[in-house]
Parts: sequence; C-alpha cells; structure tokens
Amino acid sequence: MPAMTDDLLRKPMTLAAIDMGSNSFRLELAQMRQGRYKRLAYLKETVRLGAGLDAAGQLSEVAIARGLDCLRRFAQRIAGFDAQCVRAVATQTLREASNRDAFLAMAQTVLGFPIEVISGREEARLIYAGVSFLQPSDEPRLVVDIGGRSTELIVGLGRDAWAAESFQVGSVSLSLRWFADGKFTPQAFRDAQVAAGAELEEALDTFSPDRWRTALGSSGTAGAVSELLAASGVTDGSITPEALRWCIAECLKAGSAQRLVLPTLRDDRKAIIGGGLALLYTVMTHFGIGVMLPAKGALRQGVVVELSERLGARRRGEASSDLRDETVAELQSRFDTDTAQAARVRGIAMRIFSAAVPEADEDARRELGWACDLHEIGQTVSRHDHHRHSAYLMAHADAPGFSQNQQRRIANLVLGQRGGLRKLEPALVEPPFVWQVLALRLAVIKCHARSETDPDALRLRREGHDAWLGLSDSWQASHPRTLHLLREESTRWAERGTERDDPQHPAALRLHLPVQSPEPALAR
Repeated sequence: MPAMTDDLLRKPMTLAAIDMGSNSFRLELAQMRQGRYKRLAYLKETVRLGAGLDAAGQLSEVAIARGLDCLRRFAQRIAGFDAQCVRAVATQTLREASNRDAFLAMAQTVLGFPIEVISGREEARLIYAGVSFLQPSDEPRLVVDIGGRSTELIVGLGRDAWAAESFQVGSVSLSLRWFADGKFTPQAFRDAQVAAGAELEEALDTFSPDRWRTALGSSGTAGAVSELLAASGVTDGSITPEALRWCIAECLKAGSAQRLVLPTLRDDRKAIIGGGLALLYTVMTHFGIGVMLPAKGALRQGVVVELSERLGARRRGEASSDLRDETVAELQSRFDTDTAQAARVRGIAMRIFSAAVPEADEDARRELGWACDLHEIGQTVSRHDHHRHSAYLMAHADAPGFSQNQQRRIANLVLGQRGGLRKLEPALVEPPFVWQVLALRLAVIKCHARSETDPDALRLRREGHDAWLGLSDSWQASHPRTLHLLREESTRWAERGTERDDPQHPAALRLHLPVQSPEPALAR
C-alpha cells in the first residue's frame, strides 16, 4: 500500500464500508472525529444474493447480475476514493457459493476495489465492534444479528467480545425452505423453529443468560420487527416473545406473504418475514431472552471503526497496527513456533522482496511477513511435509482480523516455501505473488541451518522477469550445502520457464546464480 498522503494525514478521512450480505448490499460513508462516529451517507439495496444459490451451491446468473448492478451504483458513489479508505466485505452467501471466485473477479472489476470474504466468526467480531462503539455500555451484553443466511451471536463487555459464533441459518434460508410458496401455516412455523433450534442448540451454554444482562438485536430482521411492533402499538420497539407471537399470529391470519399488511413492513421484506420471525422467536426462547432492544451498530459500522483504527495506527507510525499482528503472535504461541527462526526468515525474505518489488503495497509486504512468521506452524503436526500442514492450518484456523481471501493467500505462500512449484497454480500468474514466493523460498534456504546468518551475504537484483543473486566468493566457499540448495532452486524455476510459451509471462521467472563458484570448504 502506498504511503499515506499529506491530505489523509491532515484532515478527517471519509471511509467507505461495503457490506455484501445475503439479502441486502449496504454502503456506509462515515468519518471518525475525535473518537466519535459521524455518518455521511448510507445506501442500501435489496439484492437477495442468497436466494440465488441453487442446490449445488452455484450462484445463478440472475443473482450475479443483481449483485453486479448494485456494485456499479456503489462504485459511482465512491469513485476517486483512496484505496486505503475503502473496505468491502462479503458474508455467508459468498462463503458458501462454489462459483464465488468467478463472481468476485467480476465484482472487483465493477467496484474498482478488493472484496474480502470474511469468516462467520470474523463477521461476528466486526458486528460487535460496531455495536460496542456506537452503543457503549459498562455491563455484559448479548448481541444477536440475524442475516439472510447466517446468524451471529456475540457476548462481551465494553469493546471486548468474550465469545463470538456464527450459525448457518438465516431469514432467507429458512424462508426458502419452509415458506417457499409464500404461505404461512402453523406447521411451517413449527418446522422452521425446530430447524433453527437444531442449528443453535450447541451454543446454549456459551450464550446462557448468566453471561449477559441485556440483549441487543443488530441489523435487518431485528430492526424491521422492532419498527413494525412500535408502529402497530404492540410495544415501544422492544422485542419480546409475546410480541413475536403476535407477529406470527398476524402472519397466520393473513395466510400468505402477499396478503400480509403490517405497518412499516416493506414488500421486499415480506418474502423473508416468515423465516425471520421463526428464527428470532427461536433465539429468544432458546437463550432465555425476555426483552431484546434494537442495536445502533452493525457489521458496516464495525468495518468503518476497524478501518479507522488501522489507518490511525499507520498514521502514528506504530509497529503493530491492527488485530492481525496479535492473531499471528497467538498462532505462533498456540503451535509452539520457533520464533527466532521465523524472525530470521522474515528479515531475509523482506529484504529480498523489497529489492525485487520496491513499489509493492503495504498489504503485499505484510502478508509476506505473516507468512514468514507462520511458515513452520505445521511442525506441530509433523516435520515431514510440514509446509502442507502449515498451509492447511493457516487456511482453516480461526484468525481474527483476517479475511478468508487473505488467509488463503498467506496459506498459498506458506505452501510454496519449499518443494515443487506446480502446486501453486494458478496463483503464480499474479506478479506480486510470484516474487513473494521467491523471497520466502530463498529465505528458507538461506536459513536452513537454523542459526544466525549474514543478511548481506545474499543479494537480489531484478531485471524484468530475471532475478540475479549476488553471492560473495567467501560465502559460497563456506556454505556448500546452502549453495547446493540454491542451485536446485534455480533449476526449479528454469523448469517452470520452459513450460511457458511466453517468456514474459509473470510465472516464467528465471533465477540466476553467479557463474563462478570456488571450491567449497566444509561448512553448513
């Protein structure tokens, strides 16, 4: 990421958060001024992306078109924004979609900014970050967010989330299963509640009433129900089991979504109100919630708050700028990583990468650094093929602060630290990635003896797709085994180059060692 401009340093930054949910896409523009949140604009469109998932997990062309059309309109609103000030996140539907990569490629082109697919727990954490910032409290609280295809539960105090979980059940998925024909029947509501309870039952102890004092409902379903209850004069906007039974009775009285008439209930919400009410009622009865109040914050505000904190830390020049650094340190500790070796590899890899790609953005640099930190976590499973175990753990670990996209990129880097290169297809076609892989592989080779090394003994000079290594004669003479590994590495890249018809292809990188090599002495 480029250095922050003077304008960004001097004045409050306008930040953009895009929440690509299963039912709606939302765009929030806001500023953080002296610890206060100020909304500048809010756009919401009902896209119903989740309704476009078929039985095989494929997004339909119609749903894809709806999503892209919405993102085109959002792109017009944020045209000209600095990339550092925009964060787009996608949730459950794109966690599930088997063709998500194809959709994301089109969506990122249309939007003009990267899109992160975040895990369920990461979504829950960000929801709590938004709620706890906009609605501070000094008592423990339960936050419930019922989305289109997932439900997040979080319990915490202040800004700290004690437990955060995501469950694959939402208002859209329940409605498609039990109210697909738009008809409301007592049996359909019973079946929907049983299905919802089966998903949530495992969390009864984690979110039991003795862990919190107040319950808040965040985002679409809770907000819509709160509004209609207040407008109907049933409550003051508070959600209670009794009030939800009234809502369900009104649905049964109407008989179908088309004939349902309730104050403030929009037509686009009617199609999913059955599943939403069944799920909300199940949550309240299962977790002993007598009263739920609507929350002020949601996922998009949490994205803005965290984005502001990351940028603020960079502006102040702090070494540890966000939660991801803490997560990496925790993973190193959990998997008993040799941190001294990781630091050696990191130091050399970062020098090589900076020499090869001096214009690389901050994210590329940080991802390489994290890959170095975590490249050996798989040794806790087995030393044999530990790079494969490390990659698997990185890709699937609960890693607060990281998106699924970023975890996958780092996992691919870790996988590529050693062995053949074919396994990295098609990631090697990306120019930054191919140089990240080379830097990590060379650093691992340089540090293979697991002892202190001269960081200046190996230097890299880049000329197009050619990487020239500079090695002093004295170093070559005293490190024959390392030199042997470097020669093998050069051969691996040469073999890849012959597989490419175009020598200028990013993956056709060539690694050159010095022509002369003196007779080696015994050394490591």
